[in-house]
Amino acid sequence: MSMIILGIILLLIGYFTSLSILYTIGGILVVVGVVLWILGAVGRPVGGRKVWF
Repeated sequence: MSMIILGIILLLIGYFTSLSILYTIGGILVVVGVVLWILGAVGRPVGGRKVWF
C-alpha cells in the first residue's frame, strides 16, 4: 500500500512541477503497487511471499 501512496505523491509532484521523470516514476510505482496488491489479495504468492508489507 505504501508503494501506491508514494506513486500517487510522485504523480502529483510531477504533474504540478512539470517534471516528467517524477510523473513517469510515479505512474510505474502505482501500476506495480496495484498489481502486487491484487496478486496478494487473491492469495497468489509473489516472489515466494504471500504477503507484501
